Amino acid sequence: DQSPRSDFPSNFSTEINSSRSQNFDSFQSPFSNFTDNLTDTQVPPDKVQNFNPNYTDIIPQNTTNLPQISPEISPILPKQDEKINPSNNTDYPEKQTNQSSVILPQISPKISPVSEKQRNQSTSVVVSPPQIPPITPNSSIETITNSTSAKGSGEEVKDFPTSLPKKEDNNSNSSNHNENGVVSGEVHEQGNEKKSLVASLIGCDLYDGGWVRDESYPLYKPGSCKLIDEQFNCFLNGRPDNDYQKLKWKPKGCTLPRLDGRKMLKLLRGKRLVFVGDSLNRNMWESLVCILKNSAKNPKNVYEASGRHYFRNEASYTFVFKDYNCTVEFFVAPFLVQEWEFKDKNGTTKETLRLDLVVNDSKHFKSADIVIFNTGHWWTHEKTSKGEDYYQEGSNVYKQLDVQEAFRKAITTWGRWVDNNVDPQKTHVFFRGYSSTHFRGGQWNSGGQCDSETEPITNDNYLEKYPWKMKVFETVMRGMKTPISYLNITKLTDYRKDAHPSVYRKQRLSTEEKKTPLKFQDCSHWCLPGVPDSWNELLFAEMVRRQYQEQQKNRT
Repeated sequence: DQSPRSDFPSNFSTEINSSRSQNFDSFQSPFSNFTDNLTDTQVPPDKVQNFNPNYTDIIPQNTTNLPQISPEISPILPKQDEKINPSNNTDYPEKQTNQSSVILPQISPKISPVSEKQRNQSTSVVVSPPQIPPITPNSSIETITNSTSAKGSGEEVKDFPTSLPKKEDNNSNSSNHNENGVVSGEVHEQGNEKKSLVASLIGCDLYDGGWVRDESYPLYKPGSCKLIDEQFNCFLNGRPDNDYQKLKWKPKGCTLPRLDGRKMLKLLRGKRLVFVGDSLNRNMWESLVCILKNSAKNPKNVYEASGRHYFRNEASYTFVFKDYNCTVEFFVAPFLVQEWEFKDKNGTTKETLRLDLVVNDSKHFKSADIVIFNTGHWWTHEKTSKGEDYYQEGSNVYKQLDVQEAFRKAITTWGRWVDNNVDPQKTHVFFRGYSSTHFRGGQWNSGGQCDSETEPITNDNYLEKYPWKMKVFETVMRGMKTPISYLNITKLTDYRKDAHPSVYRKQRLSTEEKKTPLKFQDCSHWCLPGVPDSWNELLFAEMVRRQYQEQQKNRT
């Protein structure tokens, strides 16, 4: 593959970024028997009650010429007595800059080089409890040495016991003994301690915190997971540093459980966990598959259902964990709505995006036990950003439609589909927030770089403004009747300018890339092991928190 970004569709160019158009009609899911008896209940647009809430918090005030909201897709009315997440504060300090946002293609939403600011100005810093010092602007990252075990990725951080109480398991990769081999406490006392840890997650904002160094990380040995795509495998691609692998996300108000793969597999026994979205969700999916495969009792009983070993060209992939009768799947859906084709009056085939139809293969995952959705980066393509003769509702193709309004329509379509088709008593729905990028000096296809970054951002004043896409999503989510667990990872990823593949995105460079290797860099996806492992720890914590709440409810 000679293109600078090999995960782009073959018809993609730096001048005209055509969206992918796939025929999902021929897709055969190994789990079709689960869904054959279910039918989608799409609500015709003309039958849906129209709502018109105030969107002034979403659309910039100076954007006065935006198209009017079309009645074809009415917004979901936000519930006034409901919050997104009572403890999920997304109003973090916005970076003070006079630079205007730059629309980027594909996976590079905006470029805002870190401005040179005086270090002595007042700052808003990441704060964490004193026993685990966070990264701060005036100090280096401190290593946790008195509370962790550095014997390998299989050991647990002793100050971070994992989730629910358990019986001793000789096959488990965790230990109930301290460094001297002495039992750390009575099993009953230890169980109560773990119960207390899980209870502390209730009401805790998992997304407000900082990155701390932990020598027991990463969760799996670099280079040990053969399932990682070359694009994410920075270790095998020759990246010489590894400090970016040693950071753990630490919320301010509680302790995030270390992801115990064996315990997560037990939580997933007999279930389907499905990722739906773009290549950043594939980044997260590959991370979780590696973590769980390394934790399985018999890794030979973990395999891709169709025998695939390459995960970038098909519409979906399924990893089977035979010993646990569960699957971890990924469906490609970068917009969450359908990419479409139609012929104009001259017979020319044109590609459009159907803002009124959810992605076509939704019938294959609507009854899964856990579904993690995402979208965002593909809305920054040239074609989606310009919105000229591209967005479609019914038979109407908009000659011009602003991308923010198009995104609102698409997310409203997704939200209405979830409400009409997903059973919240069976399916736990997640939405993963926007993952930050860190290009500087250009775009992904014009020399944008991050290769010299080896440390995270430690000053909140250097963070980007909160993405408008997430504001739109949060407004739509407030009006949904289906509960959504929001993995709001935008801010925590914004700190991590150090953890992208950059130039270590592939081993074999094209002739053009060899001439100017620094010109082609990936500053949007993440190295594995790396940041997506923390997303999966947050997913694990959310699952543990929900299980605990259900147990408490059953007891009452």
